[in-house]
Amino acid sequence: MSKLETGDAAPDFTLPDADGNDVSLESFRGRRVILYFYPAAMTPGCTKQACDFRDNLDALAGEDLVVLGVSKDKPAKLQQFRERDALTFPLLSDPELDVHKAYGAYGEKLNYGKKIMGVIRSTFVIDADGKVEKALYNVKATGHVARLMKDLAIS
Repeated sequence: MSKLETGDAAPDFTLPDADGNDVSLESFRGRRVILYFYPAAMTPGCTKQACDFRDNLDALAGEDLVVLGVSKDKPAKLQQFRERDALTFPLLSDPELDVHKAYGAYGEKLNYGKKIMGVIRSTFVIDADGKVEKALYNVKATGHVARLMKDLAIS
């Protein structure tokens, strides 16, 4: 697993959203994208993180930032997650983990002191030209959006 760094080309992808419609990173060229990977829809930490993005979407959109969430969940579960928590940004399904792996968001990690293979909670800011502006690995669900906004000088 190789991790992406600032200046790397963001790997292009096309994934289905919660409604089964294809969403591709390329379609957002000309805009900045926050692409975040989370372990599982409707779990406490992932819900907290998604709701933080939802609650700050206006401020992010004001800086011309688009938010995309990616998990290994199937579209039907993403649809339930979106509806349950009134999420207003695209949730994308990557059950084969191909995009996770391309971004270094899947691999060996520590879980309660034990090494396992799994989703590494990660966030990427991709610039308007498709280059990685920020690559953040092993982020904490709680407080992550506030920290990201501070790093990006968004109030």
